[in-house]
Amino acid sequence: MSSTEDDRLGDPLSRAVSSPAGAGPTNSLTDVRGLKVGHATLDGDGWLTGVTVVLTPPGGATAGVDVRGGAPGTRETDLLDPRNSVQCAHAIMLGGGSAYGLSAAHGVLTRLAALGRGVAVGDAPSHVVPIVPAAILFDLGRGGVFGNYPGAEAGEVAFDAALGSDGGTLAAGNVSGGTVAAGNVGAGTGAVAGQLKGGTGSASAVLDIPVPAILGSGPAGQPALKVTVAALAAVNSAGSVTDERSGVLYGAQFGLPGEFDWLRPPAGDELAAAASLLAGGGLSGGGLAAPPRPRPLNTTIGVIACDASLTKSQCAKLAGVAHDGLARAIRPAHSMFDGDTIFALATGDGPPASPPEFHAILTAAADCFTRAIVHAVLSAGSVTTPGGRWPGYLDLFPSARGR
Repeated sequence: MSSTEDDRLGDPLSRAVSSPAGAGPTNSLTDVRGLKVGHATLDGDGWLTGVTVVLTPPGGATAGVDVRGGAPGTRETDLLDPRNSVQCAHAIMLGGGSAYGLSAAHGVLTRLAALGRGVAVGDAPSHVVPIVPAAILFDLGRGGVFGNYPGAEAGEVAFDAALGSDGGTLAAGNVSGGTVAAGNVGAGTGAVAGQLKGGTGSASAVLDIPVPAILGSGPAGQPALKVTVAALAAVNSAGSVTDERSGVLYGAQFGLPGEFDWLRPPAGDELAAAASLLAGGGLSGGGLAAPPRPRPLNTTIGVIACDASLTKSQCAKLAGVAHDGLARAIRPAHSMFDGDTIFALATGDGPPASPPEFHAILTAAADCFTRAIVHAVLSAGSVTTPGGRWPGYLDLFPSARGR
């Protein structure tokens, strides 16, 4: 190929990983076609926990998972191994309550079964087995009562909220196309990020991916392929989300133009006050650092998704690369005190993504997961319960709110 032709077409890989066109309409997971999100939030009277359900289209979505933390609590992750038979998940459940909270997935499973959604295992429409992979985080006792954890009822409430029906007083739901509620809701209700209040957050990006003729993917001049990539995270980390010297959020630099530009480094007097306030919880080095001895049993969990058509193996890779985004926003990540787990979903029904298309999706996935973590922390409000006191980032550093 001549240099002139090469200049005209450009480097395919460089073009494919160009910056996203912007966030989707809601900058959340529901920007991915076919996905719905619902929360069950349990707080007050000794409770501080919850459940988040990501509901796929009725036929399911191709799914994958990557578990990186040293103390995971999961369900149905082995089934998502590309070597195994089932290709799709019908819902993903994220919840608090440590291992006890995995029981919330049963409520999601029974709701799906009542709708006839699942893997067909018999002749009757009701003979289905819904596939509901799940992961939990540790928040036991943070509301004041150790035994208050979400069960099957909370899973039902979150499912009903996702489906769009009234799930009751516990639910803070979102239907498809609606902005996903963030902060102290759902799986992030009892979450703690280092010594700050953690929470639930989401983000999305819309990609315009060129389809150059030299790849054999289509004729010259073919319009760019539009793909939406989005993430949802419940941030409950042993590591810190802020730089120990400046108080700046590690992940804020990965925002889209205008997304986090309003943030400012916290004022010096606020950093000093924060050091004094949090010193009893293990603050070291005069800044907002992770405790020198990691708090046991934490875990950040989430979902990365796109509306492209991916194979099960590609979904596994998508989940793995999303962990890169987690590690950009939390330091240290994937510790022996965390069970960091990310699920991946692909809702597209066309031909599988080509290598350059997939590369662009992976690049956006890592950034989206970072941004979802930042939104979770910025949306989380301060909480004081008999189980402890956890300040919200913007409550602790009001000067960071630069607008």
